[in-house]
This record gives sequence, structure tokens and C-alpha cells, in this order.
Amino acid sequence: MPAPLIQISDLHFGASWPAGDPAAALARAVDAVDRLPVEPAAVLVSGDLCDIATAANYDLAREGLARLGAPVHVLPGNHDDRALMRECFDLPGEGAEPIQYAVELEPFRLLLLDTIVPGSDAGSLDGGRLAWLEAELARDPRRPALIAMHHPPLATSVPVWDEIALAAADREALGALAAANPQVLGLVAGHLHRTAFSELGGRPVLAVPSVYEQARLDFGLTDFEMSADPPAFAVHTVIDGRLVSHIQPF
Repeated sequence: MPAPLIQISDLHFGASWPAGDPAAALARAVDAVDRLPVEPAAVLVSGDLCDIATAANYDLAREGLARLGAPVHVLPGNHDDRALMRECFDLPGEGAEPIQYAVELEPFRLLLLDTIVPGSDAGSLDGGRLAWLEAELARDPRRPALIAMHHPPLATSVPVWDEIALAAADREALGALAAANPQVLGLVAGHLHRTAFSELGGRPVLAVPSVYEQARLDFGLTDFEMSADPPAFAVHTVIDGRLVSHIQPF
């Protein structure tokens, strides 16, 4: 079995929610990853590293993530600041432009896709972002690829969540791109603060929980409500050419 990819999401450094100190929550997540019987190949952080985006909070997040002892690959969420994140984590590109890059793992490529719209909680793939993904998939069409983003490309039937989702037209375009590229293993995201599964373009879609605080499932919600559900992270691997994902509460 190849070393897994660990996915953690929605750290929210700077928040003062009922879950308490985000740094302590991340420390518990790191301890839980350390208890796994296998060392991770890498760690994906799928957005919202900060609730209040400051250089100091990004420094704290980076220091907490460094304890994992594995390469860390981050992408922005709707609470993040691209320029500050780019500077803190030495990411490719410049300033406030979308943070998108590819990482070579074994046995797949990790394609990090920026879905944020500065100033909005909803997501979008405008401004050439789908074109970037299409070009990356064309670059190595025989090598399996896992697409990561912050906003999950799925509808939840919870109005308050779907209002801040990835735009429906962009979701459909992304699904067409996934369907046209058989090397796509699946699509993984965060943002919802709970586990949700779906499919898009014939590929699995997984939204992972937060390592900080979880959202309450209620199909009549008109505002966000948090729950006492435990935090969790995902463990991804590829077996017989297929993505296998585990959700590990802690």
C-alpha cells in the first residue's frame, strides 16, 4: 500500500467559536495523524486556514502543520487571503492571483484548484481556472489525478449551504471536464464542515469535515448552526487504480 495523502480542512485560525482555540484543535489533529500506523506521503489542507486572515495567524497555522513532518500543500478557502497565504507558504504565482498548482505524488498527481471569490463566501471557476485544470490534465493524460478544491462541487439540499456553494454552471463545466479525462480519480474539498459524498462526471466527490468545528445537518436551516460532532480528517490512497478515502474522527 502506498503512503496515504492526509486531508485536513477548515482550521479557522483566529476564530473564537465554541470549539475553543483553533491551534489546540490542530494540535489534536496532528496527534491523531501521528497515531496512524503508516506515515503520510503528504498533507493537503483544503482551505480556510484562517478565520481572520493575518500574517500572524498564517504563521501559527504553518508552525502547527510543520509538526506533521510531511510535505504540506495548501489551497485557499473563502476566509483566506491569497497574498498572505502565498507569502507564508512560499506558493507559486504572485499576489492575489488564484493559487493553483500541481504536485507529483505516488501514484497520482494532486491538482490544487482555486475556487474562491475574494469578498464572497461562494465559489467560482471563472477567470481561466478551468482552462488551467484542463491544461494540467492534458499535460499527463496517463497519470491518475486527484482534484482538490475548497468549495465542494455538489448540491446539498441545505439552502444556507447551497447559497455559498460552487456556482452551478461551474460545477457542470467541471463535471464535463472530469468525464472527458479518465485519469481523474475523484474530487475532494472542504467548506461544509461535515462529510458529504456525491458524484460528478462519473467521479466520486467528497467533502471532508473540519478539524475545528462541525456544522449541524438540518435541511430546513436558514442560518449556520454548529454541532457537537467530532472533528475529523481524511486519509486517501489508491488501490487497484481507484481512490479509497477514509474519514477518521478524533
